[in-house]
Amino acid sequence: MAKKKSSAPAFECAECGWQTVKWVGRCPECQSWGSVQEKDAGLTARTAAAASVASPATTIGEVDSSVAEFRPTGVGELDRVLGGGLVPGAVILMAGEPGVGKSTLLLQAAAAVAERHGSSQPVLYLTGEESAAQVKKRAERISGLSDHLYLAAESDLGQALGQIERTDPQLTIMDSVQTLSSAEVEGSPGGVTQIREVTAAMIEAAKRRNMTTILVGHVTKDGSIAGPRVLEHLVDVVCQFEGDRHSRLRLLRAVKNRYGPTDDVGCFDLGENGLESLADPSGLFVSAMAERVPGTCITISLEGRRPLTAEVQALVAESQAAQPRRAVSGLDSPRVSMLLAVLQRRAKLAALMKSETYVATVGGAKISEPAADLAVALAVASAALEKSLPNRFLAFGEVGLAGEVRPVTGLQRRLQEAARLGFTHALVPRGGAEDPPEGLKVREVGSLPEAMSLLFEASS
Repeated sequence: MAKKKSSAPAFECAECGWQTVKWVGRCPECQSWGSVQEKDAGLTARTAAAASVASPATTIGEVDSSVAEFRPTGVGELDRVLGGGLVPGAVILMAGEPGVGKSTLLLQAAAAVAERHGSSQPVLYLTGEESAAQVKKRAERISGLSDHLYLAAESDLGQALGQIERTDPQLTIMDSVQTLSSAEVEGSPGGVTQIREVTAAMIEAAKRRNMTTILVGHVTKDGSIAGPRVLEHLVDVVCQFEGDRHSRLRLLRAVKNRYGPTDDVGCFDLGENGLESLADPSGLFVSAMAERVPGTCITISLEGRRPLTAEVQALVAESQAAQPRRAVSGLDSPRVSMLLAVLQRRAKLAALMKSETYVATVGGAKISEPAADLAVALAVASAALEKSLPNRFLAFGEVGLAGEVRPVTGLQRRLQEAARLGFTHALVPRGGAEDPPEGLKVREVGSLPEAMSLLFEASS
């Protein structure tokens, strides 16, 4: 007789829990590679017996909330993103691409916290990627030395926990969680099993000792955080450190935050002496040219709740090729192509069809929101017509395929930022500017042809 095959799932994804009867290399549910593992056939559900309670439950009014108050780090932009500072007992995951400046930022923050609060409890920096001498060299370069900052090069979880017990720090930084491994579980460092064990042990130590812990994590090629997805669910705060390798600007975002908002962004300037907080980074994204030049328009984009000024530049040149070249930097290329088509059809700029067009932002700024459509369109039109836009002028609005200018979110916040920076004229979608700031003349338009006739016919 033929042996009857079992249809019960024998394999399970370690990240999302998806089950299958046969092994596959990539989970079709969460798209993770190498996370499907064989289930333990002898595993049965177990329950724990009731044990004696060490600390009985109390009413919520009797809980001392002062223990979970924010402690400023001394790095202004880091405190802004975290919601006010570090919370005792919190576990923070700091992720970013290699070389973006994660270790430099955390070393500066560790030295600042050690100088501010280290007299009672020190700060411990555990490194698994570099030697202690290499980390000290970086600390000397960025002026991050402190008598209350302790440094140890450890790659074993047991040794790292021993360093924590011996030092009794208020803040522990582990750089990085992928290099730490435990001898109690199988798997290579950085694997799913090891990362889960290391993270669970560090979280247990942080909650038991009321110690803030920062774990440094790597990212994959597509920009997501490496390791099991459960890692992001276990920690309290997930921060993403971003930046172009060829630009000085670095952005810090909070993807998840149990203690504060997730719609704020921190700006840093990366220099030879480390990272400097930028309370007003608008000057990095605007050129310093005194004369008006055709093909430039300034807009204000929102990064979370923070308005940032950015300049869009366009260049239109004659082309002898059958297919003129279109190059875009810092903007969404498909959206710029759509705006060029709208300009050709709705604004009657047929010359763009046979011209090479180059559109870019200044200072390495990256704009992805549709609110910059009007500024991009006006910059291209200004370059094609060889007519400059007015001084201290900016524009923002979403442009549709019919040529209409649609409202954008955060209009009042953008206008207030424009008035603060000294701009005198703004072009915005119709029906949004109810109470414009003093000193800023706001003109409302409903379509792209209306905006062009208002600007270029008046200047001709």
